[in-house]
Amino acid sequence: MLRQRTVAGPAGIRGIGLHSGEDVRMVLRPAPEDAGVVFRRVDLDPVLAIPARSENVGATRLSTSLQGAGEHVATVEHLLAALFGLGVDNAYVDISAAELPIMDGSAAPFVQLVRGAGVVELEAPRRFVRIVREVWVEEGDKYAGFIPFDGFKIAFTIDFDRPVVREQVAHVELDFSAVSFIEELSGARTFGFVEQVEALRAGGMARGGSFDNAVVVDEHRVLNRGGLRSPDEFVKHKVLDAMGDLYLMGCGMLGEFRAYKSGHTLNNAAVRALLARPDAWELVTWDDPSRTPFLREW
Repeated sequence: MLRQRTVAGPAGIRGIGLHSGEDVRMVLRPAPEDAGVVFRRVDLDPVLAIPARSENVGATRLSTSLQGAGEHVATVEHLLAALFGLGVDNAYVDISAAELPIMDGSAAPFVQLVRGAGVVELEAPRRFVRIVREVWVEEGDKYAGFIPFDGFKIAFTIDFDRPVVREQVAHVELDFSAVSFIEELSGARTFGFVEQVEALRAGGMARGGSFDNAVVVDEHRVLNRGGLRSPDEFVKHKVLDAMGDLYLMGCGMLGEFRAYKSGHTLNNAAVRALLARPDAWELVTWDDPSRTPFLREW
């Protein structure tokens, strides 16, 4: 039987918020079984705790934010993807501002944070949402949905009308029983278009963005020194974002998530649509320790 896990001890990291531009310190702390991932705004008095659950999702423009008691925690998806990919079920996430640090724009720094802290098993069994019937949501020509699958898989397609993006890989299918989350996905960075930066900053977003924490492109080229980390970095970052959004189910998933031109808004709509259909999923444990839905590398 797979058991729930949490981090072995406190581990901290410091950076700036991608959209707020504010300096923020984040500390992962151990949490008991069945606690899930809980974000705690330690800059508020009293401290505000917001569980990482789909019902707490607020804004989804360019990132996923959680809301509670009139406050929010923004850009949670990269950390949640790291916790999902590493099989960490329970953790308290103490942050000193309203947005998580963006670090290098990927989940890799959070993976290193967890690996440095180590993990411990708890007594309770790990739970998974197992997909038993298809559920789909659509928005224009975009779609996202779930289908039954023995394991955990994400298939994602992007379609940007930009030569620089069209020249790269637009579709990936990742079966996480066969590929490494750390090697294949965790290092894929967020990306944006150079002509949108000023408009975003005027609207109070992307104030902390730079070449250090995002891939910036114009029509025909990647502007970052060194270019892309891989030809499929654009689409893999979309998969990374999706993993973070899927973890807002409150546990892991057994099934396939398939998406075309999806983003945070549609990802979260798909999760809510699934959870609203109790005939389409069931809560299960994983009883065969020789077969796991992830390859873990430490």
